[in-house]
Amino acid sequence: MKSHELIEMENKYVAPNYKPLDVVIEKGEGVWVYDAEGNKYMDFLAAYSALNQGYVHERILNVLVDQAKKCTLTSRAFRNTQLPLFAKELCEFTGFEMMLPMNSGAEAVETVLKTARLWGEKVKGVARDKSEIIVCSNNFHGRTITIISFTSDEEYKEGFGPFTPGFKIVEYGNADALKDAITPNTVAFMVEPIQGEAGVIIPKDGYLKDVRQICDDNNVLFIADEIQSGLGRTGKVFACDWEDVKPDMITIGKALSAGFYPISAVVGTKETLGLFTPGQHGSTFGGNPLASAIAREAIAVLKDEKLVERSHDLGEYLAGKLKELNSSLVSEIRGRGLWFAIELKKEAGGARKYCEQLMEKGLLCKETHETTIRLAPPLTITKEEIDWAVEKLFEVLAD
Repeated sequence: MKSHELIEMENKYVAPNYKPLDVVIEKGEGVWVYDAEGNKYMDFLAAYSALNQGYVHERILNVLVDQAKKCTLTSRAFRNTQLPLFAKELCEFTGFEMMLPMNSGAEAVETVLKTARLWGEKVKGVARDKSEIIVCSNNFHGRTITIISFTSDEEYKEGFGPFTPGFKIVEYGNADALKDAITPNTVAFMVEPIQGEAGVIIPKDGYLKDVRQICDDNNVLFIADEIQSGLGRTGKVFACDWEDVKPDMITIGKALSAGFYPISAVVGTKETLGLFTPGQHGSTFGGNPLASAIAREAIAVLKDEKLVERSHDLGEYLAGKLKELNSSLVSEIRGRGLWFAIELKKEAGGARKYCEQLMEKGLLCKETHETTIRLAPPLTITKEEIDWAVEKLFEVLAD
C-alpha cells in the first residue's frame, strides 16, 4: 500500500494520541530507514533513544529468532534459563546488586515508586500511607495516572483526574529547593539526570553530587530515571556517571531491547529491591525468556562495539559541527554525548515546520515543547553520516 493510504487508515482506526510526521517507515538498517515507496531517510531520533544499537542489529536479531524458536514466555510462575543470566549481566554492567525486570519505561517508574514507599515504611519507619516522594519541575517519567499526578505540564493532566497524592515538585537543578522540601515523611527524590522530553536540559555541574549528599544527610533514597539518558546515550553508561554519582535505584528501558521488544528494569541495592515478597509486585511478561535473551545481547553489543565510548567521541565531533551553525532562528544548542537540542527563538514560529522541512530532505528529527528540535541518532552512526545530517540541518536552519 502507498503511504497516503496507510496514513488515512491509521487516522481512521488509531486513537489520535500522537502527532507523528507523515513518513511511513517500512524497514530500517543501521541509522537509515525506508518508507513504503522506498525513499531513504536518516533517523536522527532513534525512537527516543531506544535504538542506540541501530535498526535491526544482526546479532540481536539472530538471538531473537533463536530464542523465539525455543520459548518466548513462561510467566514468573515458572523459572526460565535466560532471566538469571540477564539479571547477572545487567547488574555487573551497571554495578548494582539487584534488578527487577518489567516491560515499559512507565512500568519501571511505577516499580521504583512502589519500592520507595515500601522502603519508607519498612526501613525508614514512615507511618503507613504518609510517604512523600519529591520530583522535579518539567519532568517526564511516563503517562500512567500516578506518573502524571506529579507532572508540572498541565497538558498531560487535563481530563485525567483525580490524581495520586504523595508527591512534591521542586525546581529542576536547584539543590537548595530539594533540601527545603524534605520532611520526616520524605522517602525518595526522583530525577532525570538530563531532562529529555523537556528538551535535553542539562543541570549545572555539581547538582547531582549535591543531590546525593542531601539524600544521604536526610535518609532519603536517590532515584535516577535513565530510561532515555542511560545505556550510552550521553557518552557514559549512565548520565549520572558524568558526576561519578551512584543513585540508590535507576530505571532503565528503551535501548535495553535495542528496539526489538518492550523491556525495562530497575537496578538497585538489596536494601531496596530486596524488600519485595512474592505477590507484592509483578508482571506476566516481565523477565520472560525472549526479553531476557534480547536484553543480554543488547548489552553485549553496547560493550563489544564500544558504543558508549563511540557516543562520547562522536558526540564531541557533532558538537563541534553544530557550533558552526550560524542561524538567526536558533537561540541555543545544548547536548551531551549523541543527544542534542536545537532551541529555536519564538519568532521562528515553532519547531514542527522545520522538522517537516528536514524530513523532505531525508533527515528525521522531532520537535518537543514547540520550540525545540531534538537530535538523538543511533550510536552506530559514522562521522560521514553525521556530516551528511549536519549539512541538511544547515540547509534548513542556517542564514
